[in-house]
Amino acid sequence: MTDVLVVGAGPVGLTMAAELARHGVGCRIVDRLATPSPYCRAIGVTPRTLEVWDDMGIARDMIDAGLWIEGLRSIIQGHPPGDAVHDFSDLPYAQLGLPQYETERLLARHLGRFGVGVERGTSLQALGQDAEGVAVTLGRPDGGTERATFHYVFGCDGAHSAVRHALGIAFEGEAFPMMFMLGDIHVDWDLPRGMALRALRLVEDAPPDMFIAIPLPEAGRYRVSTLAPNAPGSDGGSDHGIQSEVRGPDLAEIQAVARDLVPGNPRLSDLRWSSMFRISMRLAARYRQGRVFIAGDAAHIHPPTGGQGMNTGIQDAYNLAWKLALVLAKKAPDTLLDSYEAERRPIGAEVVARTRAASEGYGRENKPDRLADTQILVSYRGTAWVRDDAGEAAAGPGAGDRAPDAVGLRRRGVGAPMRLHDVLRGTDHVLIVHLLPGAAADLAAFAREIAPRSGLPCRIVGIAADDGGADPPGIACYRDSDGVFAKIYGLPGAAFLIRPDGYVGWRGRSYRDDGLLAHFDRMSRR
Repeated sequence: MTDVLVVGAGPVGLTMAAELARHGVGCRIVDRLATPSPYCRAIGVTPRTLEVWDDMGIARDMIDAGLWIEGLRSIIQGHPPGDAVHDFSDLPYAQLGLPQYETERLLARHLGRFGVGVERGTSLQALGQDAEGVAVTLGRPDGGTERATFHYVFGCDGAHSAVRHALGIAFEGEAFPMMFMLGDIHVDWDLPRGMALRALRLVEDAPPDMFIAIPLPEAGRYRVSTLAPNAPGSDGGSDHGIQSEVRGPDLAEIQAVARDLVPGNPRLSDLRWSSMFRISMRLAARYRQGRVFIAGDAAHIHPPTGGQGMNTGIQDAYNLAWKLALVLAKKAPDTLLDSYEAERRPIGAEVVARTRAASEGYGRENKPDRLADTQILVSYRGTAWVRDDAGEAAAGPGAGDRAPDAVGLRRRGVGAPMRLHDVLRGTDHVLIVHLLPGAAADLAAFAREIAPRSGLPCRIVGIAADDGGADPPGIACYRDSDGVFAKIYGLPGAAFLIRPDGYVGWRGRSYRDDGLLAHFDRMSRR
């Protein structure tokens, strides 16, 4: 029996399959489409997703294929144009522009390095489960069917998810009544490379007329979206996403909108593809049913404001993969998998609410929350599978928070300084200890004591203000040469257990805190 079936080979499904493979889990990934989609629906990549890709070892490939989004030029009729230049200098990464088809190509290539390929033209036809596994019927490209059983199934097959429908999970919400036009097109204008543009004409008590252009890596090319004049209303087509059953706009239709809203009437040419799309706001009633999970658009759909959709889905997958790996390896109880919905569904709900509010007030008083849109602030504080024994007043990231990066770490024998995220990279939990002077030997003794009890794959790292000499056996020690780690993580002697997804699972004032062993015991109880 193969461990996991992943249904859907978009960015979310490919991330899930690649992360499962990286964690040593056997999986298959299927997609109903015979060929990859040519649409560049999702473009914006958040700093947090780039951190995820960094951990996966593919950030450089993505950056090389993309274009940094430098800012936004706003042209609101009746007001002078204004440029807002993005400043992400306080974050590990800026915002990247990368068309979805490139994201999928690079993720598929990465997945192939693990010997896993997408089984295209293969659809989920039926699904049933019991205590032992999930039985599925797959439609094959030749018209035949295949019956197979898996330990778990992961549905990331879009807004019209066959997995969600098979489970009968409610997907409540509503759609905007209007249709939008979408196109991949060349625009001849003086907009600086890397700048996006939005041209609006505000309409009282209604969505504004709009022309929005997001730059693509190829010079002069943009993904353009506009309201669709005289398009089918809510009775035409499906209720979300690209409308394959509706004719896409031609070049003249998009040019007419640009002529109406963009000063200088820029020349549009070389329309490679176009489509109609509709926006919905929906959230699945649950993310898990027994041995089956959903993520991405199968679990939450919302307006594209701030480029949150694909990024939220990728992080859904990143959150669940390591948990599935531990459970399948019998190193953690099945109940750990409940934390997926507990942690990720509130994030989906928040993104739906925030992007809806931004879309309904687009161009008016509300301003986007820059830090929220980066997804750096996503936190799982207060959820059942994180534990904080340091107290609310303690400095540094709390249990459930993303572990911030820190630069300037020095290791004996290594000439160049390192980042904390370099140290954390991998599939293990990492216990980071802010070492007090002379504590390295005791930390090494502690490591030997807990090895039989921890149950989890775990590395121990010590970070101190000075060079304490040779690393004790089993302990990697780093010198906080510039004091950056101390400034971010606070109290000397404090300890942080970092999960494989880069979040703090436990925090205490000392690695000798009984709470750490209690957390290990709970995580590994089977």
